Amino acid sequence: MKVAGFAGYSGSGKTTLVEQLIPALRLRGLRVSVVKHAHHQFDIDHPGKDSWRHRQAGAFEVVVASDQRLALVREFEQTRQPSVHQLLAELSPGVDWVLVEGFKDSDLPKIEVWRAPSAHYPGRPARYPADPFVVAIATDDPTQLPQPTLLPVLDLNAPADLADWLIAQGERFAYDPALHLPPLPCAPL
Repeated sequence: MKVAGFAGYSGSGKTTLVEQLIPALRLRGLRVSVVKHAHHQFDIDHPGKDSWRHRQAGAFEVVVASDQRLALVREFEQTRQPSVHQLLAELSPGVDWVLVEGFKDSDLPKIEVWRAPSAHYPGRPARYPADPFVVAIATDDPTQLPQPTLLPVLDLNAPADLADWLIAQGERFAYDPALHLPPLPCAPL
């Protein structure tokens, strides 16, 4: 499995880029998964649905499956912040690429999504000068980068080209789970 992180400030275009990379990689015959960091409480269930009712009744885990998809909802009995490596351990082992959105402080090789300041987007500092895990920058305007760099500078608006670059650099993104933390515990804490 190959894992590529995408880091950048809110509004920089991370979600849009990942959304565009998924079909670009799939067109090349690759199976793609996504790990997304959520900053706030989120829910994939809806009040009144059976799985929501089961969680409300106190189930530690609820697995919902059909002939087309599977969803697992696990409740943490104590507040915790799983690492990106713990979340990667939860994924199907048959995936070719995992695109990780967020987890900007992780030790994964990542592409910084940096957008030039405009009337619709305020200027934000860049991570690449101080983050040794940034291996490339995807930007809408390379002439506006805050500091010169020797890192590859990719076109934020050309996801097919970025997908080709990822594939060409595949070994750089090879993920070895043995080098990272164990998976999340299956039993309550």
